[in-house]
Amino acid sequence: MMSDGTGKSEGAFLTISELADELGLPQHILRYWETRFPQLKPLQRAGNRRYYRPADAALAREISRLLYQEGYTVKGVQKLLSVPTTKAAREPVAVAEVGALEPVTTPTPQLDLLPALAEAKARLERALAASQHGR
Repeated sequence: MMSDGTGKSEGAFLTISELADELGLPQHILRYWETRFPQLKPLQRAGNRRYYRPADAALAREISRLLYQEGYTVKGVQKLLSVPTTKAAREPVAVAEVGALEPVTTPTPQLDLLPALAEAKARLERALAASQHGR
């Protein structure tokens, strides 16, 4: 099954140029995100070539969605990704589920967002854990 326009299989690593092209972003934005989101850690080989694992690519897609479709700020996405989760929320989940997060469409008080933020983070963590088990 192909996941993008690169012709690579769904579980293949992506180069920074492949992921940047998929997201419609310049490569320097992905490198910037690495400095702002410690969870985004692509493999770096000789010459600092970056290779994004499926979980890294899923996280970058989610960051992109939150920033450009949902309108979050970088600081807002940082907070969303840093919300602590419970042990029960860390069950393995398919990487495809990461994109299935429901957006918050109505303004709600800050405290009402915490459960939704915690669930989003938990899904990202489960996707990362699932991809690491598949190595």
